[in-house]
Amino acid sequence: MKDPVTAPTGITYDRDSLEGWLARGRATCPVTGAPVRLGDLVPNHATRRMIQDWCVANQAERVPTPKVPVADADAAEVLAAVSAAARRGDAAACGAVAAKARALGKESDRNRRCLAAAGAARRLSSAFRDLAGEPVDVASVSAALGKILAALTVFFPLDEESRRSIASPASLKTLVSVLSDGDLAARASAAVVLRELASSADRPTVEAISRTPGACAALVGLVRSPVSPQATKAALVTAYYLVSASDRAAARFAELGAAHVVAELLVDADKGTSEKALAVLDGVLCADAGLQSARAHALVVPVLVKKMFRVSDMATEFAVSALWRLCRGAGAGAAACRADALRVGAFQKLLLLLQVGCGGLTKDRASELLKLLNGARGSVECIETADFKGLKRPF
Repeated sequence: MKDPVTAPTGITYDRDSLEGWLARGRATCPVTGAPVRLGDLVPNHATRRMIQDWCVANQAERVPTPKVPVADADAAEVLAAVSAAARRGDAAACGAVAAKARALGKESDRNRRCLAAAGAARRLSSAFRDLAGEPVDVASVSAALGKILAALTVFFPLDEESRRSIASPASLKTLVSVLSDGDLAARASAAVVLRELASSADRPTVEAISRTPGACAALVGLVRSPVSPQATKAALVTAYYLVSASDRAAARFAELGAAHVVAELLVDADKGTSEKALAVLDGVLCADAGLQSARAHALVVPVLVKKMFRVSDMATEFAVSALWRLCRGAGAGAAACRADALRVGAFQKLLLLLQVGCGGLTKDRASELLKLLNGARGSVECIETADFKGLKRPF
């Protein structure tokens, strides 16, 4: 019990536990069944001090004195200050109040819910839109935008009004500018906000993101020169939505060298990053420019074969799909990919995949790949077995 509170019934509970109970729609005391409201809870300082004294006496980690939860009136006041500062163009004040809202939201889940219910996402999104017309190269404006984006990430998911504010042309242009040229923290926050927007918006909004000047280049740049694992994954998710929604976006990513960047990222990527990177690579290969670029890179085929097993079912599906796109066709590039795939053991892995079992489309593409590779086996007969070590086989 870290923050003891007493209900009107006289029973003392841990605040987080009882607030979770009430948040699930149970408006009664768990012991007596009497009605209890969130505003009725009173901090039990005597019990809290007794717990802290016991921790000190027994050399246990001392329970810190809890901070006072945010009241509805306090939440409304903070968010009103954000809106007011943004409307009058006071970037420094707006950034300071946004940082305060973020700090309050991160203190506890109760604070976050309270601020979210008071419209934190809408107010912050609107403030970002209001400041989007200001020159981003001004230090105070750039700092304020970064603080607003950092605060906004605490109050996901975005509602429809919030998405409209962030998806306005001026907001998208500014968001991309922060993503490209902001400080490290601001770029990471911008990537997360853009991911949230792309993953929850409709197709026209996703296409609007891809048409925003510099958006695709900023995402590729963030993957090429990472600022944090979270930002890299967010950039990959956004890129996936963009290439899935538009062939033009897929071609643009291909022109920017996304296939090369993603292939190099995949070499040492963890499971989550691998899944997202393979999804992006598969999407980029839908464009002719993406195919040409990937076929010219010596690392693409080996890394796809490597990631075919021992990552996840999703990674297997994307790896097989991408390899299928590279190897089909009658050109010299496709023939070279087939030869490379054979050299690194793709034929044996595909056989094993069909024996282990996979989804319908993946099974069809794996079967077609086997036929394509079988036709090229006369010139190449090398078997790579390193990736089979420790693999459990059901036969």
